Parts: sequence; C-alpha cells; structure tokens
Amino acid sequence: MTTVKSWKCEVCGFIHHGLEPPDTCPVCGVGQEMFSLLEIVALPPAPSFGASWRCAICGFTHHGASPPELCPRCGAKRELFEPYDEGTGVAADPMEGQSLVVAGAGVAGLTAAEQARKMAPGLQILLVGREEGLPYFRINLTRYLAGEIDRDDLPMQPMDWFEKNRIELVRGDIGEIDRHGRGIHLRDGRVLAYDRLILATGAHAFMPPITGATREGVLVHRSLQDSDRIMARAKAGQRCVCIGGGLLGLETAGALSKRGLEVTVLEGFDWLLPRQLAQPAGRLLESHLEELGIAVHCGVEVEEIAGDEMVRGVRLENGQLLDADLVVVAAGIRPNSFLARRSGLAVNLGVIVDDRMATSDPTIFAAGDVAEHRGTLYGIWPAAYAQGLVAGVNAVGGAAQFERFLPSTRLKVLEVDLFSIGQFQPEDASYTVVEESEEGVYRRFVCRDGTMVGANLYGDTGLAGSVKEAIESRAHFDHMPPLLQEVNGLARWGASS
Repeated sequence: MTTVKSWKCEVCGFIHHGLEPPDTCPVCGVGQEMFSLLEIVALPPAPSFGASWRCAICGFTHHGASPPELCPRCGAKRELFEPYDEGTGVAADPMEGQSLVVAGAGVAGLTAAEQARKMAPGLQILLVGREEGLPYFRINLTRYLAGEIDRDDLPMQPMDWFEKNRIELVRGDIGEIDRHGRGIHLRDGRVLAYDRLILATGAHAFMPPITGATREGVLVHRSLQDSDRIMARAKAGQRCVCIGGGLLGLETAGALSKRGLEVTVLEGFDWLLPRQLAQPAGRLLESHLEELGIAVHCGVEVEEIAGDEMVRGVRLENGQLLDADLVVVAAGIRPNSFLARRSGLAVNLGVIVDDRMATSDPTIFAAGDVAEHRGTLYGIWPAAYAQGLVAGVNAVGGAAQFERFLPSTRLKVLEVDLFSIGQFQPEDASYTVVEESEEGVYRRFVCRDGTMVGANLYGDTGLAGSVKEAIESRAHFDHMPPLLQEVNGLARWGASS
C-alpha cells in the first residue's frame, strides 16, 4: 500500500510532493502556512493469475490471484501484501512489457504518467501533447502575461526528469482513438499502440457566438501560445475589453493593466466572480478594481464586437459602444471530449468516469478537465492533479478512488485576499446564512443541520484555515470552539439551533 502525500497551495493550487510542505510556494511565493495536506491511498497493482503475494510485515507468501484478507502468520491486513515473484525473489511487476499512453500533457496527464511509473517500473509510458515545449504550469500564465515571471519559469519538470523517469514525450495531434485495435492515430500518420490509455485532453476556451468574434484582435487566454499572442498585440496606452468577470477574466485584466493598457471588464452576471463570491463581496471587488483604474460593467450583454478586419470596439445590447484595440474573451471552458465521443465512449459534457476514473471502456481512464465525475466538471488545477494521480494508479492495476472534491478558492486577485469554499449560496430555507461586513471586509457563513457547508471571506482571510477544516470534516457546530469565539454571528446561530 502506498500513501501519496502531497500538499496543495490554497492560493494558486500548486501541488508539492513530500512529507512536509515547502517553505514557500514556487508558483505564487506564499509561505508554508498556506498549504493543506492532500493524501491518496493507493494499493499496488494486482499480479496476473497464478502469481504470489508476500506479506510486507512477516514475509509470509500466499499463492493465488489475490492476497488473503488477513495474514495467517502475523494477522496483517490484505493491504500490506505486495505482488511477489518467487523465481526472482522481488516484487512482481504485472505491467512489464506493456504500454500506457497518456493523451494530454497538462497537470492531469503528467501526474498520471508519474504515478504510473512509480507503480510499474517495467511499463512503457508515452505522454502525448499537442503543444511545443515541455508541459507547463497553466495556472501561471497570467503571471507570465503580467511580466512577473519568465517563460523559463513555466515548465513543470525539466527535460532530464522525463529521461530519468523513462517517460517519452510525444508531440502530436491525435486524430482518432481505435478502441478495437488499441491504438492512438496521430494526424501525421503515426500510430501509438496501448494496453492502457488515459485521456487527459483537457478543455478549450469557449467562444460565445458573438457577431464579430472572428475579427483580428479578438483573442482567448487558455494556452501559452494565447499568452504570446496577447503580448504581441498589447501595447501600453491601448484599450482592452475583457469579456468575462470570472477568475481568468479578472486575472487577465489585472495582468494587462500592469502592462499599461486601459482595461474594461464586462460581466453578464450582476456582480464579479459569481461562482466564487456572494453579491456583497462581488460589489466590494468591483469597487476595488475601479480604484485600480480598471472599469467594470456588470449585468451587461454583448451585442457585437465591432470593427472592420480589425476589432474597433464592443457594442453592448443597451447601445453603448466601448472602444477597443484588443478584446480578450474569458467566457469559460469546454471539455475536449470529441475524440472520446467519436470512439463510442460514454460522454455527457465530459467523458463519464467512475470513482476509479475508469470510462465505459475498462482499458481507458480519463482525468482532468475532460473528465466528468458524478455529474461534475471541476475545471480546477487541484482536482485535475488528484484525478490524474488516481487514474495513473488504476491504469496499471492498482486501487485508488477519487471522491467528491470540495472546491475552494483562496487567491490574491488583484491585491485582494479572498477565500471561497463549498456551498456559499443557500438552496432553500433549510440553510442559515450569517453575514458580517465592515469597511473593505465581508464574511459569509452558510450552515445547515448544525454544520457549516460553505463560506465567503473577502478582505480578511484569517479564518480560512479554521473554516476549511470545519467544512471538510463536517464537524458539528458545537465542536468548533475557535469559530464560536471569533465569529459572534455564528455563536448566536449555534446557540439557537
């Protein structure tokens, strides 16, 4: 049994492997107090029929397709047995000579390949990516756009890491998945045979059907190539309109503002970050952006992107025309599920997976932005990492499970601390909402059945650690004395429930 111990940065989502968190996050620079523990228990791959199992405690050898429930010699549980080759005297590798193809070189794909290598030393691993260069930190693209880091700071691993781990990087565009022949067909004619396949093809930026969206100067921000295209056009003093007031839209707006552009943000919802913040917090953020010189228009709809061959402005449905030399559309993402759908896999919006990250084909797994787990498409870095790890374990015959992931956001967006977790918007009258606000600070706690289920903290995130622990552990309110002492509103609610 292997316990994969990692640490998640609650500010940027970076994952650190090790017994202890790093002193500082290499991505966003925050201290180790901003890291939370992320553990996944992975059982070793099962050997082929007729192999043996050795107790890791006392050395007893059991013959059979699976280990016993308990060791008859020392009583150790079955999880403490490992596959064993009596001929060589070493643990067996049931994947020796077989091939794993990982389609997609983002965090989910890279993590899956890395974990598969740890579990199966004799396995051939091919990691297929469309983009040139090494797999990189997509979460750092806005910092790259802002000029805070260089291109060389983006790769997740250096080239010698791939050589050391015997993971072959294949650059190419996948044209077809041949499930019957177990092969991946690249558009250049190459065919990559597989015994197991992991789909980690990610997602693409969604471009709404806006009139004029094909004009020159209308861009999205999803990849490193997108960042380079934006930087090639963005000049100080130019006017930029960012369509979309979510995390990516605001981070992109902030990055371009730092480059000296006059930036306007458009959001169709009534406030900014509607998926992360309640309205009062969104309004505070809007005021802060305007203080930074970024114009904000909420509750608006875009009628067209105006211009000739080049973009000249954005016309709203109310008739207002906003001049623009550059338009960046940040309207969300859509999973790259076309290949899976065409190959006959079960697909809804994303590729449907179970808790093992297995698809409707037992030889194919999926992870990351392309995977739909229990009806949810997460689209966030930490979930992609965890799913990639589980897929990598199970693709080589191990046993690990991905449970429902409680999304949380703790970001320094445009020099503002904010934290969002769980169900911060009540669904019905069975929820109790406690709100506190003061100048530049807003707190919201959502409770149900004696437990906290969601929260918003804006401007002061000092309670974030306690709140996160309380929600994730599903602790009853009576068992949260630190929160009772610090939050009067919650104390009143707890006393009356």
